[in-house]
Amino acid sequence: MQMIGLCRFSYPALGGFQVEHETIEDRIAFLYAEDRLEERFQLMETVALPCLREQTDQNFEMIIVIGDTLPKHHVDRLHDITADIPQISIVAHEPKPHRPLMKELINGARKDPKAPCLQFRHDDDDAISVDFFECFREAVNAVPGLLENRSVAFDWNRGIIAEMSGEGIAATDTVRNLYVASLGMYVRGGCPLTIMNFRHGIMNQFMPTVSFTDTPMWVRTHNGYNDSRQKKVKPVPVEPLTVEQEAEFKARFAIDVDQVRATFS
Repeated sequence: MQMIGLCRFSYPALGGFQVEHETIEDRIAFLYAEDRLEERFQLMETVALPCLREQTDQNFEMIIVIGDTLPKHHVDRLHDITADIPQISIVAHEPKPHRPLMKELINGARKDPKAPCLQFRHDDDDAISVDFFECFREAVNAVPGLLENRSVAFDWNRGIIAEMSGEGIAATDTVRNLYVASLGMYVRGGCPLTIMNFRHGIMNQFMPTVSFTDTPMWVRTHNGYNDSRQKKVKPVPVEPLTVEQEAEFKARFAIDVDQVRATFS
């Protein structure tokens, strides 16, 4: 089945953010601030992209959505850091209502709308395990009876919260149901639904959901500009990785701690 992913890179959508802004100009100024974009690029380069390069199943496509006013030097940098991942396409749009545009982009990428497809989201500051796409396909093939439904969610809910710095990575294991990373959706042929029709945290209210909790499948970074953490939130205690855990991070998520140290120093 065709596998389609979506990643928003500082796209100034109308809606779609927990941080509110009075005008779209205010939102663009916030998203395009140089210090914020520098951190987004650092996280994209060290966390979000390496795991895609190392996927055991390379049969996927991912759309990165940017704003049509993103400064050229940032557009060029984004093209440069993704140039070696042919599965990625970058599309620029003016500010539009969030969900309608994202649904349009995903459905527009379906080569055969009459055929079933698999869909996922990928945040620019998160990582997925290097075998996520392989596990996703295997899980779908293992439940043929469920595929009679118009859509089915597949959720790998065990993951890792991590903070990146010049000292390396500090992290802690956690279980979080229906988080964006390592959450996939099967869509039956002929069905126009997309993974962007639903808020990820409540997808199980709208479709059968298969959950797996056996092994960490994602890394969520806590950083200076998490949209969901701009308001007052409870801090998550993290501990520096041991040498053994650093090796596990590289093997499981393709995150190189030495690269993190160099990038964030």
